[in-house]
Amino acid sequence: MTDTAIEAAALSKRFGRRRTPALDGCALRLPTGRVCALVGPNGAGKSTLLSLAAGLLRPTSGTISVLGRPPAAARERLAYVAQDKPLHPQLTVADTLRFGRELNPGRWDAKAAERIVAEGELDPDVKIRTLSGGQRTRVALALALGKRPELLLLDEPMADLDPLARHQLMATLMADAAEHGTTVVMSSHVVAELEGACDHLLLLGAGRIRLAGPLDDLLAAHRLVKARSETPLAPHTVIESRTTGRQLTALIRPEGPLGDSWQTSAPTLEELVLAHLRAPEAPALRFDGVQEVAA
Repeated sequence: MTDTAIEAAALSKRFGRRRTPALDGCALRLPTGRVCALVGPNGAGKSTLLSLAAGLLRPTSGTISVLGRPPAAARERLAYVAQDKPLHPQLTVADTLRFGRELNPGRWDAKAAERIVAEGELDPDVKIRTLSGGQRTRVALALALGKRPELLLLDEPMADLDPLARHQLMATLMADAAEHGTTVVMSSHVVAELEGACDHLLLLGAGRIRLAGPLDDLLAAHRLVKARSETPLAPHTVIESRTTGRQLTALIRPEGPLGDSWQTSAPTLEELVLAHLRAPEAPALRFDGVQEVAA
């Protein structure tokens, strides 16, 4: 048993002759039992990191371990849902679940898998090729949860779902993770859907970790402030600031007392992430006890 779900050190991945690596000296440590939001702009390395953790890719350099073992040795204990949701098009929904059961003897949770399919009102005898993108997502998630994994890796799992189905499946995922203590790592471009569901954050930028740690700690380390446009923000660390007329709005990391005349509030997850995405040169902040080496 281990208390670490994913651990990486000096992890790099290059594809072909591309000048910029997908991951560049990335280091991280994710404790077990967390529901982790993996966010970042396109090309930041999110899908690459998840594929490395799933054992589908090998690092160019550095190391990554999953549940204390190499990813290939931990495959029985993890489940991975890729963006394209690869499923056999000629199988029926029922055949797909039967296939999942046969591949995972002794671990298969038929009730969990069948419940997710039933909640989507899917006909078990319908072939996968006839399903919509959102329906295929539901079947892929049924396979993943039916495996009863200790670590669940989800790459943009809700992208092709309508808002109601997204809300329902997110609630199902979170309830299942809470009941079974499953560690979940979920990437998404819809940051708002992660609010209230995740308790850990990894923000990737240019192949490296920019924010890492418990979400509450990261949010508490930042403040949204409003003040007169000429107000100096030193000595605080400024993540992003903008001026509209006579008002200054900024996201900062306080380095001492805040001005008495300032209006301050705690940022939301979406405000925190968007500010860091708009300010890629902002200094990194970590609460996971890990330090990346210089690139």
